[in-house]
Amino acid sequence: MSIISKDISKAITLLNNNELVAIPTETVYGLAGNIYSETAIKAIFNTKQRPLFNPLIVHIPNAEYLENVVSYIPEKARLLAEQFWPGPLTMVLPKKDVIPDIITAGKNTVAVRIPNHPVTLELLKTLDFPLAAPSANPFNRISPTTAQHVEDYFKDKIKMVLDGGTCKKGIESTIVGFENDEPILYRLGSIALEDIEAIVGKVPVKNKKENKPNAPGMLHKHYAPKTKTVLSNNIIKHVEKYIGKRIGVLSFRSKIENDGITSQIILSQTGDLSEAASNLYNSLHKLDNQKLDIIIVETLPDIGLGKSVNDRLQRAASQ
Repeated sequence: MSIISKDISKAITLLNNNELVAIPTETVYGLAGNIYSETAIKAIFNTKQRPLFNPLIVHIPNAEYLENVVSYIPEKARLLAEQFWPGPLTMVLPKKDVIPDIITAGKNTVAVRIPNHPVTLELLKTLDFPLAAPSANPFNRISPTTAQHVEDYFKDKIKMVLDGGTCKKGIESTIVGFENDEPILYRLGSIALEDIEAIVGKVPVKNKKENKPNAPGMLHKHYAPKTKTVLSNNIIKHVEKYIGKRIGVLSFRSKIENDGITSQIILSQTGDLSEAASNLYNSLHKLDNQKLDIIIVETLPDIGLGKSVNDRLQRAASQ
């Protein structure tokens, strides 16, 4: 068994010894290691069974530290950092040579963010190095939003899960890159596209790339339950299609009245998109553990964080 613990000093010792520690952030739990330790970084890829072509996100303690890892910061990147850091914004920027190529999948850019979680900020401020930390789940599986999710996935494969409670945002960071100093959205996430555009103007979206992705989360299939999952605008129609099967339903705000449904979870009874995003992965974990034949998920309104949740659901339902 890996050990769920609140002991930061133990996490520091393990990370200093090139071990992996699962850490809490405001988005999801990350599987963290010293970015300058080849042993630790290879262990991240091996433990997650993550392909080496998929780059990692580097977590730093404060905005001043950015100069240590990137060689150039566009003006609009500075504006976004001022507005959203610490927080669920990752930026892809030209890297300094000190950043190992294995972190960036050989690219000349590195993905960086400052997580907004008191436990992990304290950890980062104490360590002498930044942490690479993709989500603490096996590749393509549902991201973890509690320490127990991580424990269930990895058991004795890692030494420690640093317990910081349930992740408040519940879906991954929004990822923004830059081409000719202009922002481009690589991954929809916990900051709505509209909120990014309010700071820097219109931002094009390029969030799907199977080969040599610019950033994490661009692959077609991702964030997926083991159970077959379908995305639907008409839940009743889909329930009737699978009648006689063990059916799980994940609905946005209303209970679906149908005797054919085995198990149902509502993401937000008040129709709050932030609450729905926060509850998404935990709800999928619960349904995925109920030996269902199918999970039918209701599409959310395609605005604000609804876009980010729908993006996750489309990738989860990709067969």
